[in-house]
Amino acid sequence: MPLKFFLKLYARLAGLTALVILLCVVLFVGVNSVRSQFWHERFSEPLMRWLASSPAPELQYHWLASQYDFSVAGAGELGLSQVIRERLGYGQVVSVESSLGYRFLVTGFHGEALQFRAPEPYRDIAVASAQILRVHLDAAGPEEREEVVERLAGGLNVTILRIQGSGALPDDQVLERVYSRGSAFYHDNGKGRVLVKLADGELIQVTLPAPFNPWAWPVILLLLVVSGSVLALSLILVLRGLDSNFRKVESVAVRIARGEMSARVEAGEGTIVSRLAAAFNGMAEHIQRLVNVQREMIHAVSHELRTPVARIRFGVQMIEDCQGQEALQKQLDGIDGDIQELDELIDEILTYARLEQGGPVFSLEEASITDIVHQVLAEQQLVRPALSIEGEIDEATERLAVADVEPRYIHRAIQNLVGNAGRYAADRVLVRCHIDEDHCRIDVEDDGPGIPEEEWEKVFTAFARLDDSRTRTSGGYGLGLSIVRRILYWHNGQAFVSRSDSLGGARFSLVWPRKKPLEPGL
Repeated sequence: MPLKFFLKLYARLAGLTALVILLCVVLFVGVNSVRSQFWHERFSEPLMRWLASSPAPELQYHWLASQYDFSVAGAGELGLSQVIRERLGYGQVVSVESSLGYRFLVTGFHGEALQFRAPEPYRDIAVASAQILRVHLDAAGPEEREEVVERLAGGLNVTILRIQGSGALPDDQVLERVYSRGSAFYHDNGKGRVLVKLADGELIQVTLPAPFNPWAWPVILLLLVVSGSVLALSLILVLRGLDSNFRKVESVAVRIARGEMSARVEAGEGTIVSRLAAAFNGMAEHIQRLVNVQREMIHAVSHELRTPVARIRFGVQMIEDCQGQEALQKQLDGIDGDIQELDELIDEILTYARLEQGGPVFSLEEASITDIVHQVLAEQQLVRPALSIEGEIDEATERLAVADVEPRYIHRAIQNLVGNAGRYAADRVLVRCHIDEDHCRIDVEDDGPGIPEEEWEKVFTAFARLDDSRTRTSGGYGLGLSIVRRILYWHNGQAFVSRSDSLGGARFSLVWPRKKPLEPGL
């Protein structure tokens, strides 16, 4: 995986994670601020409605003023905003959060505004409700208490339990606080409870609704839905970009199938399909090159075959007019030479096509390069006895002569170079062989006219020759050096041409690794 793509993907995932967390925090805070406002008003409503139903709550429950800053005043005296005044006018219970806790407001029996302050709303409202309940139960006789309990439970929205046995009693710390202070607030099973001791010693347990829970299941469900939606949208955008890149590859493939061999994928860097695009473009370039080679080969082959075929046809026609055995034999020898030329041309074409269109399956093995060089020198000296074909191999090269090669093709490459040098040399061909621990190098030099520097790359092009003659003595078919370059390519090496400093003619060089690479098939 490309590092740039990994970093980009990592940054996007980190950004997406931060976005989801930020969005969830904003939603959590925003939703719970509304829920908290609603819950506080709903939770305080029974107590505030109870106080508002009294004609004089500040006198009836006078102890509320000292404990909870309970007051009765006009709405204007309390410094309320217009919105709160309007809500009070509609008869609603209003909760106002401040630095000292909460203020609970409601319109009283005579239209005045009742205010109840609670630093700890849940605890303070529970205790205040329990104290109001104790006042009313202490004022009622034993036979009236059941009726008063029912009325208070409904009015204050609490559950009231008269303790009859020891099984319903809380722990000793709560009881100790009840007997010392008259009441005690505690939590049990997630709910707030207040245990109150009446004047006659009876214990009353007051249970309130559950406190505000910011992690209620609707909130969690909302966060899950929002997070899932954001992730789904991000996934859609990622897949959309991925699909767009794949569509580019698909579009180029269709264009190539229609014959636009120059079409290429432009996927850019750092994308998930950049490597695919690079491989696809490489494949497209290879296919384009093969198509061009095939087209050039068909054109060149048709041209090369025309001359020997024409000579054979002419020779056959001349046979009909031959008068003597000597003339007949001359024509037959000419035809045989033309057939031999055709056979050599077909062998060159097949070799080049096999190397160019994917190459043979090379089975590299250890072989002595110097032995191959000596063999080529001996063979070429027999073919061209008029030339001096020499080899120059030092002692270090002889000791490191064994290398990983395909002997048959390396022999063919050296043979093509020596044969080509012999074709243009005046008197002498020199073959230098140098091998070290890592590389093999063979230089073939001649004392011929040489090759102009601007033509150095052209000589390795298939069917390219530096003269325009097409006769049998012109110097081959223009495939020998192309075959040499392809053989070196499949050995992970190079073939190049320069000028010989010692002989003055051309110098062709072969360089390739002495040992096969770790990943063969390059």
